[in-house]
Amino acid sequence: MRILLVEDEAELAARVTANLTRHGMTCESLDNGEDALDFASDGFSVLVIDVGLPGMSGIELVRALRARAIATPILILTARSSWKEKVEGLNAGADDFIVKPVRTEELVARLHALARRAAGHSATRVAAGRVAIDTATSEAWLDDAPLALTATEFRLLQLLLYSAGRTLTRQSILDNLYQLRSERDENAIEVLVGRLRRKIGREHVVTVRGLGYRFAA
Repeated sequence: MRILLVEDEAELAARVTANLTRHGMTCESLDNGEDALDFASDGFSVLVIDVGLPGMSGIELVRALRARAIATPILILTARSSWKEKVEGLNAGADDFIVKPVRTEELVARLHALARRAAGHSATRVAAGRVAIDTATSEAWLDDAPLALTATEFRLLQLLLYSAGRTLTRQSILDNLYQLRSERDENAIEVLVGRLRRKIGREHVVTVRGLGYRFAA
């Protein structure tokens, strides 16, 4: 799951990014709304936006994103528990809010919930055909038998299930699994897909020649 965090407090941004990474998410971080407005359409699962940004406020950023028809789920961060600020954020187009200081477990749970709903799933257990995962426990099954997946294999399977029936380009998979500033190798995706196929069956991960991969139930 790929997250864009828009937070101007450098220490908080670094801490949240590190915590989300430990929970199997790929998190990119920006410190202002102007840059985020140009970057937010780049295939993110959820946008996490601080209300108190310098220049363009978080609320203004949410309005601008929705005005551009960017439908990605938005979670707003606020330092105040004022109901008026929450209502303003939700009315601007945000999907959820969380009050700082942020508890990692709650943030992770809310991000998973927003991503699941955007993909058309309501429960933590997501299934397609013979394959199922639980996003809360990071467990996976094939025909109800537990699968032994690495963290990266689980993230790839989750990405495929959330996009079931749609083709994911290799670039999209790279973006979702690895940060932009990290060392990225497209050949590693082929190796990872091969490992996952051996565990869930080749028929479930279809190669779309010249484009990428698609999950088939």
